[in-house]
Amino acid sequence: MSLEDLRKRIDEIDVQLVELLNERARVVMEIGKLKTQTDRPIYAPDREKQVLDKVVKANKGPLPDRTLKAIWREMMSGSFVLEKPPRIAYLGPGGSFSHTAALLKFGKSVDYEPLTDIRSIFDEICKGHCDLGIVPVENSTGGGVIETLDALIDTDVKICAEVLMTIHHNLLANCTLEEVEKVYSKPEVFAQCRNWLASTFEEANTIAVASTAKAAQMAADESYAAAIGSRVAADLYGLQVVCENIEDITNNVTRFLVVSREDARPTGEDKTAILFSTAHKAGALADVLEVFRKYSINMTNIESRPSKKREWEYYFFVDLIGHRTDDRIKAGLEESRQHCLQLSVLGSFPRAMEVL
Repeated sequence: MSLEDLRKRIDEIDVQLVELLNERARVVMEIGKLKTQTDRPIYAPDREKQVLDKVVKANKGPLPDRTLKAIWREMMSGSFVLEKPPRIAYLGPGGSFSHTAALLKFGKSVDYEPLTDIRSIFDEICKGHCDLGIVPVENSTGGGVIETLDALIDTDVKICAEVLMTIHHNLLANCTLEEVEKVYSKPEVFAQCRNWLASTFEEANTIAVASTAKAAQMAADESYAAAIGSRVAADLYGLQVVCENIEDITNNVTRFLVVSREDARPTGEDKTAILFSTAHKAGALADVLEVFRKYSINMTNIESRPSKKREWEYYFFVDLIGHRTDDRIKAGLEESRQHCLQLSVLGSFPRAMEVL
């Protein structure tokens, strides 16, 4: 076939794809009507996982699974508009890593609400002003995000999904590297680029701000100022990428949580996040962990935060493999309560099996 013949065939296939996409959209609209009648949430993490798993299973190539999943995510984003577009809060302003994670997870067709701090995201969910929120909870280099952990203690939200995203830090500025006098970014970002900063600058001041996007905004407004942030932020605020991929560890991944007013139904590949506190006595934490061992409950993460109510009392955040409705998890949590001053289930959700 000639080049012209091949292009003609592509045009024919494109017409078929448009017809099929709109046929799918009409079914989505009917689903939206049923959800409205039964007051069910528009976003269903368990159904999202089922759809993407079926797409991968049906894929015979040559397109890679990652490409097809990205197409389907954007298609599902457009489907939200036909039902009722969810309002999703993230740590703003636009161009932050949280913004990028939200776009990768939910696409460009939903409504986004940039907020100034992580606690505000939880508050907006609790008040019903936003349907979902996306917040960073831990980084493979820098560890846990304190603001998110504290908000999980103080508010009544549920974790319904998680997102893993590779983080690449870039030095953004409208001056040369030699002219930079100050660098703006988040404290966690400075920690992830500590070695590069020390070897590159002798006198430049590092100034902590609330988000990488805010850092980019400030650098764009000042002479001889730079920010550490994403390429998205550089494009949004008119900055140049002076140095790229300046993180000290190349395998730099941040885990984000999607929070809502309810968690997800079982998928067979789930996690359950819990929060508990123990009495200040020898072996209290070990007693809880022994229960998990007894029921063969695997932990993937544990973090601690001091209690604001009592001295020398700590809250522990734990991710367990399994859904809260699984018999083994239910029995293990029930027995664990005997060793805890408090134990709360923060939510069950599908495990993120790939890094976006």
